[in-house]
Amino acid sequence: MKILTVIGARPQFIKAASFSRAITEWNAADRSSTPVEDLIIHTGQHYDDNMSKIFFDELQIPPPDANLGVGSGPQGRQTGQMVIRLEGVIKRHAPDWVLVYGDTNSTLAGALAAVSLRIPVAHVEAGLRSYNRDMPEEYNRVLTDHCSDLLLCPSQTAVDNLAREGIRQGVHLVGDVMYDALLHYGERAVRHSTLRRDLGLKEKEYLLVTVHRPANADDVSNLSSILRALVQSEMPVVFPVHPRTRKLLKKRVFTRYTRRTSIRFLDPVGYLDMIALEQSARTIVTDSGGIQKEAYWLGVPCITLRNETEWVETVESGWSRLVGADEGRIVEALRQTQWPADRPRHYGNGRAARTILDVLLADTGQAPGENH
Repeated sequence: MKILTVIGARPQFIKAASFSRAITEWNAADRSSTPVEDLIIHTGQHYDDNMSKIFFDELQIPPPDANLGVGSGPQGRQTGQMVIRLEGVIKRHAPDWVLVYGDTNSTLAGALAAVSLRIPVAHVEAGLRSYNRDMPEEYNRVLTDHCSDLLLCPSQTAVDNLAREGIRQGVHLVGDVMYDALLHYGERAVRHSTLRRDLGLKEKEYLLVTVHRPANADDVSNLSSILRALVQSEMPVVFPVHPRTRKLLKKRVFTRYTRRTSIRFLDPVGYLDMIALEQSARTIVTDSGGIQKEAYWLGVPCITLRNETEWVETVESGWSRLVGADEGRIVEALRQTQWPADRPRHYGNGRAARTILDVLLADTGQAPGENH
């Protein structure tokens, strides 16, 4: 069986690492079976070394079989260029499945290119909904779900969302591959990362901040509101800056924050450094869905810079608080000291990647292996 995986953005590299590892284990253990061929196609959506190459190196992901080098650009043009280039790659390799992750432009492009060539599509993280149609990610995930053959859901909520849209065939509850990655790399991150020590940060005595979504990273008013709230913190603030956010921070209006405050603005950090920073933070402030989940799994309170989220379980359990970009709400949340004692198990058992592989094998007519 040949699986062609389309990736292009930082969270997808993390997810692909878990799946590639599951394929490697399958091929090593089930020698009597037909090997599974793992083809990785990088669209080039994230092309900066700090956002791309370091993840392949740290997570030991096989080098991409192709890098399409699309780069940044307006959503329509970027997605269109990806579709054009992916069609050629898919034709050449003729895979049994095209596998896409999440909700980026690379996700939608991979699905559209596969559909145009009548290749079955498997969507990892299917069924997620924020119900905010101002977010480009919402359109990407909805459109991808409605043209996928296998819908691989991380939560029961996602399964229920699909059922409400009339999608019931090909739906599987598999868990979250990012949890697989966290379990696999968490201890390694603690052992190998020296970033917290290098920065002179004390355990549970700093805030960790990330901002990357267009609603915040492209909006002067929203980013200003977030920074005004952060400077009121009594704790040090560590802020690895996404390239999109860095562009806005260069505007003159942000000079007083970037030059004269205690916020530590860093270049993007690798996965292991990021997990180490998350584990030791007092609180995480982010608009990232992936980091929102990681905070939950690590038991670190999360202040989510959005007004809604597709990861509703983290909010319902009380570990994530939605505040948008409102200065007052952010400050109030930063002052919160009482967080729940329990964290219900959501998003699977850390074996999502193997479950996904078993589903693909079964659907292709190969019996799943015995090594679960």
